[in-house]
Amino acid sequence: MPLIHVDTLDDARLDAYARLTEAQLRSRLEPERALFIAEGAKVIERALEGGMEPLSLLMEEKWLHATDGLIARMEAARPDLPVFVAPHAALEELTGFELTRGALGAFHRPALPSVEEVVRDARLVTVLENITNHTNVGAIFRSAAALGVDAVLVSPTCYDPLYRRAVRVSMGTVFQVPWTRIGDDAAPAKGRPGRPSAAWASTGIPLLRELGFTVAAMALEDDSVSLDDESLARAERLALVFGTEGDGLAPSTIAQCDCTVRIPMAHGVDSLNVAAASAVAFWQFRNLAGLSR
Repeated sequence: MPLIHVDTLDDARLDAYARLTEAQLRSRLEPERALFIAEGAKVIERALEGGMEPLSLLMEEKWLHATDGLIARMEAARPDLPVFVAPHAALEELTGFELTRGALGAFHRPALPSVEEVVRDARLVTVLENITNHTNVGAIFRSAAALGVDAVLVSPTCYDPLYRRAVRVSMGTVFQVPWTRIGDDAAPAKGRPGRPSAAWASTGIPLLRELGFTVAAMALEDDSVSLDDESLARAERLALVFGTEGDGLAPSTIAQCDCTVRIPMAHGVDSLNVAAASAVAFWQFRNLAGLSR
């Protein structure tokens, strides 16, 4: 595996790390050239284990020894994979923090599977409608992986799970939990990512129901049932739908779901951060995921 020392990040071969925006990395017009960036040895390792195709690595020289095992595994997958070695100052300027995670990795972005393929053997899935915070997206994936959720479905305007910060916060679990987009428009809306829209539900919810799922909206409504309601425990396949920060689910989405569910809370608290709420709900239904109580 070639080691390539660079003095600055001006090298065109480092464009994916230093100059391409997230929108350019996604490359919707040329999906075969789309990329994503993984930060840290553990995240890079999970990407590799998840079948992602590596393009290159970028790190400071002091991390070469600490990551030699990872480099060896990547070399086995692609012997000609370049490892770019850059000065400390350049990497700190690029990332905005001390790169204690050891390395950055550029990977080819995989094509998204169909909803039917992703949920084929699933019993517990979650749907993210218009989540517009990368930290929350990553945290939800991490909880989903830890608590056995079988798949994550994201609306066309939900933020990208392969955005660099989302990948980092998830600790690479975005490569462990199967996911895809759901709705008529299988790609993010044009313009600013996360532009509010609930149009996905008009086709997405009927599709989930057709596939055998009870679709539960996580929302505070007058007719909401408690998370521990016995009717939910009897569901054979369950899809939990979470809405964006602040506003929650669109009323039109709630109206199309089979039921509305709330988390019982004390001290007059009426809501949780969406990532925290998802973890509570995933724990409640861990029996569907095959986890013992």
